[in-house]
Amino acid sequence: MTRVVHPIEEESYRILRSRVDTSGLPPLTRAVVERVIHSSADLGYLTDLVADEGALRAAHRALHGGAPVVTDVEMVAAGITRRETVCRLADAKAGPGLTRSAHAVRLALAEVGPGAVWVIGCAPTALFELIALDAAPALVIGLPVGFVGAAESKQALRESGLPAVSNISEKGGSAVAAAALNALLYTPSSAPPEEYQ
Repeated sequence: MTRVVHPIEEESYRILRSRVDTSGLPPLTRAVVERVIHSSADLGYLTDLVADEGALRAAHRALHGGAPVVTDVEMVAAGITRRETVCRLADAKAGPGLTRSAHAVRLALAEVGPGAVWVIGCAPTALFELIALDAAPALVIGLPVGFVGAAESKQALRESGLPAVSNISEKGGSAVAAAALNALLYTPSSAPPEEYQ
């Protein structure tokens, strides 16, 4: 199914590209960076976002091949418009040394197993827990927001060697995490790499 782009979105991308030059980025990295900037109106993501094109290509294939998508919170899930998602936060319980978000990651991993795409946009503890588990993800979009643990969890993600999208600063959140995933979903599986938009 071809995605119909609304004229307001087209104009937003025109303005975005007039203010920041993304033309030198690899195709899927560009798609992710632009979608995150579009969702946040924050041009700083051009230099703050960290992504690897090879990891994005592999995740793109996995997503279009039906890989499950797991989110840390329902707000992230609500922003993902083209895929059913798994979010187990409602079923999770906090315990000694374990937040509800971390427990939700354990529950979701038991449900989906390896090869999922994980989208963490809220809870640093969910990201720390995912890194600690043997989840074998297709990709981790780790963009939690906040002043306590957010930047540290994203640094840990980058140092883990897992295929990932993250950012350096404390900013992030549900909308940008969902946007990064949507960029991969919106890019057709049939498009050659030079045509990714």
